[in-house]
Amino acid sequence: MTAPSKRPNFTGATTVVAVLLGVMWIVELVNQFLFRDQLDYLGIQPRSEVGLRGLLFAPFLHADFAHLISNTVPFAVLSFLIALRSLLRFAAVTLSVMFGGGFAVWLTAPSNTIHLGASLLVFGYLGYLLASGWYERSTSAVVVGVLVLLVYGSLLWGVLPIVPGVSWQSHLFGFLAGLLAARLLARRRASNPYTNRPLS
Repeated sequence: MTAPSKRPNFTGATTVVAVLLGVMWIVELVNQFLFRDQLDYLGIQPRSEVGLRGLLFAPFLHADFAHLISNTVPFAVLSFLIALRSLLRFAAVTLSVMFGGGFAVWLTAPSNTIHLGASLLVFGYLGYLLASGWYERSTSAVVVGVLVLLVYGSLLWGVLPIVPGVSWQSHLFGFLAGLLAARLLARRRASNPYTNRPLS
């Protein structure tokens, strides 16, 4: 059986990342100028039933434009690196971080707070890219992991509760969800009977 091509899908990766960033920017424009920040209440509200909707909406909401700008570049770079390899893998990692990491935030963060922002995904992608090289032991994954660590390794300080007003829980649990996604996806790859066949 002939294995599918593993050539990078630049067009697909670029399109997916551009669409997601476009949604974030449009949402923030609408939130700021039409809803006067009222959409922020769609973020994760810990241990509130209505706050569970934040698992879906929180990554696309931001406190202000400065918050969105700070997330835009790392989101674009890290998400592109995963999507370039496989759009299906990117979707799996994204959903794992949104719902796995987001639920951990909902479960453990202080009550009467709202957690939002793409940093949940940024830290999830960071964790995935750092761990995938270790679990998969492929040259490309290791090289990408090392480069990501050199460029974005300083972000790891964000998992500590050292900056008031910043959701370190989103950073921590997003990162851990990314690590877990790397482990689970590597295990699935190892169990694939077609060893030269990509996951997607």
